Amino acid sequence: MPLSDHEQRILEEIERRLSEEDPRLVETVQRTSLYTHLARRIRWASLAFLTGFVMLMLFSVALWIAGLGFVVMLVSALLVYRYLKQMGRDQMRAWQEQGGRFSLASLLARLSGQFRGRRPPPPPPPQ
Repeated sequence: MPLSDHEQRILEEIERRLSEEDPRLVETVQRTSLYTHLARRIRWASLAFLTGFVMLMLFSVALWIAGLGFVVMLVSALLVYRYLKQMGRDQMRAWQEQGGRFSLASLLARLSGQFRGRRPPPPPPPQ
């Protein structure tokens, strides 16, 4: 349901005041997307998986540590799967809206781009 003119003006006023009061927050929100958010979560889940693996290798110290490590590995692997699935669903939604093509390669390219961080744009060609 679209906003009325009055509601649109109120929203624009709120945005303007927010950008005046906290420009850093506005910049952060503009830079953050679903992909950056999910890539961050995937990194944390991967780190948890590795921690669980180390805990599993400590079975000679205590069996309960190894059991806990297995549980940590299982939960983190399920979280990574869930986040990747959510990224795929979002790409499918964008595909339907834009009429583009969905491909696993483009999903992986976006994901790897988030892990590497943003690259500066190439310099313009000399004239």
